[in-house]
Amino acid sequence: MAQQFQLNSEQGTTLIPAEKVGRESRSSMISASFNFINSIIGSGIIGLPYALNQAGLPLGFLLLIVVAFITDYSIILLIKGGNLSGTNSYQSLVQSTFGFPGFLILSGLQFLYPFIAMISYNITTGDTMTKIFQRIPGVGPDHILAERHFVILLSTLLFTLPLSLYRNIEKLGKVSFLSMVLTFIILIIVIIRAATFGPQIPPTENAWAFAKWNAIQAVGVMSFAFICHHNSFLIYGSLEQPTLTNWSRVTHISVGSALIISAAFAVAGYATFTGYTQGDIFENYCRNDNLATFGRFCFGLSIITTFPLECFVTREVVTNVLCCRDLSKAEHVAITLLIVAVCTSISLAYDCLGIVLELNGVLCATPLIFIIPSACYLKLSMGHWFQSENLVPIILILLGLFVMVTGLIMTGLYPQDCSHGVEMFYCADANISGTVPPV
Repeated sequence: MAQQFQLNSEQGTTLIPAEKVGRESRSSMISASFNFINSIIGSGIIGLPYALNQAGLPLGFLLLIVVAFITDYSIILLIKGGNLSGTNSYQSLVQSTFGFPGFLILSGLQFLYPFIAMISYNITTGDTMTKIFQRIPGVGPDHILAERHFVILLSTLLFTLPLSLYRNIEKLGKVSFLSMVLTFIILIIVIIRAATFGPQIPPTENAWAFAKWNAIQAVGVMSFAFICHHNSFLIYGSLEQPTLTNWSRVTHISVGSALIISAAFAVAGYATFTGYTQGDIFENYCRNDNLATFGRFCFGLSIITTFPLECFVTREVVTNVLCCRDLSKAEHVAITLLIVAVCTSISLAYDCLGIVLELNGVLCATPLIFIIPSACYLKLSMGHWFQSENLVPIILILLGLFVMVTGLIMTGLYPQDCSHGVEMFYCADANISGTVPPV
């Protein structure tokens, strides 16, 4: 099977032939850093205020920093593993280190991660677009355009399915810059609303408590937001001088910048709504909030254009594992229809975004960030496992296993309540149609 790189766009994974990388122009460290930041800052950022609600603001903020540091460390560890094994992609690294079983495990995770992300995108589309449509004169809560099931089916049939049927992903990959711009617009809106709307909402009891019991699930949501390992080899290979030193600088700049943006979004969102914060932060804003409606539109556009990238990945994983050949046109259409149909069915049956983000974080993002890069490096390391340079990878593996097991148990035992489609109580008396609070 041909070697492949993986391009992440808005938390999605796009498989790119390795031989194509050589034809791409080399990029400077600044350009590479921008591309890397773009791959980290994606739709997962929308759940970060909810993560702070799960963990408590002070502890959640500290955990966000820890997850960012682990992401930074494991990305560099991934490239070190590639250098030790002579491989140039995540898949080939795992296959050369752990053989075909390792390749199957990684493929399973790379299938589940975008597949669950697609479910979360559909849920968010149903939540977001229904409120946008209700701003149209004559469209009330009982109108068909305010029905999330209809809106999800409509967006699937008109937009996401036709775009997902593309065989060539290169044109779709160009939306990553647009998604980045839209994400910055959403960040600005959330910060503005923290200053203008937040003071009108009474904080919940223990809103500023240091820690809460659901901190482990919060780590899963944060891992979902920060995962970017899929395209590490691609960006590393694009550097003018692809050395470990230059790569470390690019990684530090990129993850550090992403941390600042993510922390600002998370703190501003949580400070506005405290304990009322939902998995989809836009569920907290009132229907008659024009600024929030514009933010919903930006986010809805971003995820609708990102969905096909995720579908491309799931289809490519199925093709690589089961078929090991190029699909015929009929097979391409059939597999795409099956993936989209299953994803849509699940998103129609379930509407709590927070739990979906938690599950994707603990099931898929955590092993891809914490466990697999560390395990590959330890397997390839020439020295004893308990030498000083190997202690951190061992700790990361143990920590990743703890987060996975505990997070799954906590999510199952203590599922979080959702108030999907319910206008929050504080909207009754709030004056938030403009961008400034009442005098």
